[in-house]
Amino acid sequence: MHYLITGTAGFIGFHLARRLLEEGHSVTGFDGMTPYYNLRLKEARHAALSQFPAFRPVIGMLEDQRLLESTLEASADVGAPEVIIHLAAQAGVRYSLENPKAYLDSNLVGSWNVLELAKNAGVRHLMLASTSSVYGANEKIPFSEGDKADEPLTFYAASKKAMELMAHSYSHLYRVPTTAFRFFTVYGPWGRPDMALFKFVKAMLEDSEIEIYGEGLMSRDFTYIDDLVSGIIGLSHVVPSEENRVTMSGIEDTLSHQAPFRVVNIGGGQPIGLMDFVDTIEKVMGKPAVKKMLPMQQGDVPRTYASPDLLVALTGQKPEIGLEEGVRAFVEWYVEHRAALQL
Repeated sequence: MHYLITGTAGFIGFHLARRLLEEGHSVTGFDGMTPYYNLRLKEARHAALSQFPAFRPVIGMLEDQRLLESTLEASADVGAPEVIIHLAAQAGVRYSLENPKAYLDSNLVGSWNVLELAKNAGVRHLMLASTSSVYGANEKIPFSEGDKADEPLTFYAASKKAMELMAHSYSHLYRVPTTAFRFFTVYGPWGRPDMALFKFVKAMLEDSEIEIYGEGLMSRDFTYIDDLVSGIIGLSHVVPSEENRVTMSGIEDTLSHQAPFRVVNIGGGQPIGLMDFVDTIEKVMGKPAVKKMLPMQQGDVPRTYASPDLLVALTGQKPEIGLEEGVRAFVEWYVEHRAALQL
């Protein structure tokens, strides 16, 4: 199949594109190469993907509607994409407090351009990356897709929830089959430098202190990157329709009654305390961390906790890779690449 993926120089987009290319699919990758973090890392990801003849990179911003549309023309020899997977976004909860306009431009204007592209291309399936942040400080656990998500705590979360709502309207008006999937604290090799695991490992190797927010009392539903990619690919084959509405007892399907639109969590349902997370890193690295305990930051939530029931019902799979295995894979990757990529 031919996939169009936005954000292929990003952490998740890189892993997803590589898996699809390894499986024999063709991928057109669209990425803005923004300087939010180390460009060497982004360039190295695209360089690795470019080793596959079936990968076609396009560099540009989502806000440039004409350039985004031209990606279809650039891949005319392999035909229009059957699936569009929209991963590109301005990421980061805390950065949204500093530069909210970046989230407006990328996550709202840029996502609208992707919706227009999917509508005009007549794709078989549009898939959109959302986030567990839309649940805000939800007190009901685990977080289920049908839970109220109308009280976002950051502009990042608000922009992702708005994207889901825009997509539902397009799905209804233009019958574009759409799945929005909500991530839960993804980690692994080639990860982003602003993420906790990356920062902690870097600091520990440099014998610097690590900053632990919320006095270490927070918990997160950590999801290893390979598990996330498997979940996305599994869902890509489940095009929302009444034919695959889940009717199993105890599982609430989010398939809309007005549109071929569905929201699905991709998380293992196994939240881990922040201090247990740090303990695992110390065990893998064989050294203690110098800890600096800090209060909860503005916009942070005390916990994330996914219900994987709908994902399992639709795909028969859920995240399974354990934290120690995943942390070890990241540490090995980081040690191998830190000098070359100046991490």
